[in-house]
Amino acid sequence: MSNVITICGSLRARSYNAALARTLPKLAPTGMHITESPRIDTIPHYNHDIQESRGFPAEVTAFADAIRHADGVIIVSPEYNWTIPGTLKNAIDWVSRMKEQPFKEKPVLLQSASIALLGGSRMQYHLRQCLTSVDAFVFGRPEVLVTFAPQKFDEKTLELKDQPTLDIIRQQLEGFAKFIARVSGK
Repeated sequence: MSNVITICGSLRARSYNAALARTLPKLAPTGMHITESPRIDTIPHYNHDIQESRGFPAEVTAFADAIRHADGVIIVSPEYNWTIPGTLKNAIDWVSRMKEQPFKEKPVLLQSASIALLGGSRMQYHLRQCLTSVDAFVFGRPEVLVTFAPQKFDEKTLELKDQPTLDIIRQQLEGFAKFIARVSGK
């Protein structure tokens, strides 16, 4: 059994990315258990003075511990201004300062949903760079970039209804399960 957490980079109540993250447990292969990470919107803005004077805030420690205890991490995030949303980047910045790096050699999978044509691809590219700096092992293919999200999610329930998208997500999660096993040696 591999325990995987999801980190959502969107704070919106009716976020397509949050809806995508909520879909994942139903699509997970046998032996993969997916749960949500602690919220990242309660983490204060990174400030080295806070770290020096008071240490790491409890919210940061809880987030880091969740990453450490997971066998893998799935980050589902929108793209803001062609890059990583500030709240997600802030959470990564905080944990990047820890001596016991939670992302070090951690299998990480990326997904994004967007109302537009590129589906969050630029954010995923930048996030790959960011995660490389903290020694994460980022899964390659297949990629999940949900384009034109309003056409693929139910307007009222936000349930993902597009069969080709559901199929590629299943494929990606199956590949990620094998990647986790390979990285962890299990």
